[in-house]
Amino acid sequence: IIIAARPGMGKTAFVLSMARNTAVDHNMGVAVFSLEMSCVQLVKRLIASEARLSGEKLRKGNLKDYEFQQLHTRIKKLTTAPIYIDDTPGLSIFDFRAKCRRLKSQYDIDLIIIDYLQLMSAKTSESAKSNGNREQEISTISRSIKEIAKELNVPIIALAQLSRSVEQRGGDKRPILSDLRESGAIEQDADIVSFIYRPDYYGFTTDGDTGEDNTGIGEIIVAKHRNGAQGKVRLRFIDQYARFDNLNEIPDFEQIQGEDLKSKALNPENSTYTLKSKMNQTDESKDLGDFDTGDMDQNDF
Repeated sequence: IIIAARPGMGKTAFVLSMARNTAVDHNMGVAVFSLEMSCVQLVKRLIASEARLSGEKLRKGNLKDYEFQQLHTRIKKLTTAPIYIDDTPGLSIFDFRAKCRRLKSQYDIDLIIIDYLQLMSAKTSESAKSNGNREQEISTISRSIKEIAKELNVPIIALAQLSRSVEQRGGDKRPILSDLRESGAIEQDADIVSFIYRPDYYGFTTDGDTGEDNTGIGEIIVAKHRNGAQGKVRLRFIDQYARFDNLNEIPDFEQIQGEDLKSKALNPENSTYTLKSKMNQTDESKDLGDFDTGDMDQNDF
């Protein structure tokens, strides 16, 4: 499975959401091979996403009392999550195969994630790396990943970069299969090729066809599906938390005014807030009403 996008579209955020949901919600083992970011950086992003706190606040430690409580309450789920992170830089496909076999044998992992494919090497030494064509090397890596997935009977999600042709193209700049960088073998070998596309990244805040607001929207475009249909899924991208969520109408409690409501949201078992009808209300009498915050965590993608 290939998930590709231009830099800054949220590739790592998307697969971390998938890893979190697989490990936390379904208690299935996930191996993450991060060739771009360190293990510490990935864990910080996981914590920021899970706690719904900005990474900048976490780095500076500039948290209010309710945010510390929010952090403490929400990250408990991550402490026992079966997520195994390997941040070996310049990982070769041969070392990758050996590590996957070991993880499958010891922890019976159910999902493997690579961030990202073009940073892998098909050579065993730097001297050998200078020989040969980079496109051929990527083809070797792509075929090897497919072989490992079949051998271990484990789905492998590999992130990939797109070429600059996306930026140079006119129109809405939606990616297409020919934008995959460095090798056509990636497109050929993958069972599923998906793209992450955020219209507002390019300044398209309104959908040209439907007129819908594109602010904060992320599209997952399924461009190739060997055993299914193509199409797209619209998600909510929350930039400050670096996370994707299902589209919904429930506001984040951090955006609602009032410390008392924020403290209630941290203890959903003991407090409710129910939305009242706004019909027949004057401007002076309109308020949020009460809504139940207990099921907000059910909206994870």
